[in-house]
Amino acid sequence: MTSLLDPYSRPIDYLRLAVTDRCNLRCVYCMPPEGVPQLRHEDILTYEEMVRFLRISVQAGISKVRLTGGEPLVRKDLDFLVREISALHEEVDISLTTNGTLLPQQAEKLAAAGLKRVNVSIDSLDPDTYRRITRSGELRDALAGVEAALEAGLEPVKINVVVLEHLFDELEGFVELVRRMPVHVRFIEYMSPCGMFDGSYYVSAEEIKSRLGKCGELTRSDLPPLGAGPARYYSLRGARGTIGFISPVSSHFCPECNRLRLTADGKMKPCLFSREEDDMRKILRSSTDDKPVLEAIRLSLAKKPRDHGGFPDSPGRSMSQIGG
Repeated sequence: MTSLLDPYSRPIDYLRLAVTDRCNLRCVYCMPPEGVPQLRHEDILTYEEMVRFLRISVQAGISKVRLTGGEPLVRKDLDFLVREISALHEEVDISLTTNGTLLPQQAEKLAAAGLKRVNVSIDSLDPDTYRRITRSGELRDALAGVEAALEAGLEPVKINVVVLEHLFDELEGFVELVRRMPVHVRFIEYMSPCGMFDGSYYVSAEEIKSRLGKCGELTRSDLPPLGAGPARYYSLRGARGTIGFISPVSSHFCPECNRLRLTADGKMKPCLFSREEDDMRKILRSSTDDKPVLEAIRLSLAKKPRDHGGFPDSPGRSMSQIGG
């Protein structure tokens, strides 16, 4: 593998790939109740196109691939894509972000195909609150997904918790979860790109950390789980897992950003909050020559900003359409 550098000499080795724009849930901070207009079938990248793009990207320096959505597990035969990516290079680290509700049926075959680990989004441990946040989901299904991931060896299993105000009443429940199970709970500050930020949802990770003090002393972890990224992890005495904090609003991690994003319809985004998009689908479908694809990746990377510069003023894609 070679090396990709952005204009600020940051090594870029991580690609977030949205495999679909569809989701079986409707989380309140992610999409409207009716969902978002679905892309036409012909506008979505095929698995073959994704694999070709990834082959070129891996040769250029990408070594970490995270599959996202929408909900990636709603796309048929995802294990085929994982197997094809795994075959590109033995050092490619393949991970998945999911709501977990479909993992019991798929975890074992995904692990066999080469998936390394999963992040499962669970924003509440109260069934009614979970159903309200997701607008339809059942908590028991998501927790069954966590169990299935652990049984399949997709470790470390991380649980992503978007910090909303209800969380103050549930902190002890999440602490009990990391005491009982070898999972890594990450509290993530609420954010939304494209001018959709609603300050009434926002609670800082630091405030959550402060309130966790009553549950026991948090000690900065010397051995964060694999794929720690921007999270800061802490240990609790006697706990099997850890607690992490991701603070994209109060303490953004742009200086260490190492990622690019490719949407399900083949648009490259150099930054989550940027309205810049480069049409990789058009290039992939117009020629079998890999050189124009590589050049397009480098041109997109050249547009990567130093930081997100705050929340955009005008609407754009929702989080579900970008892939997070």
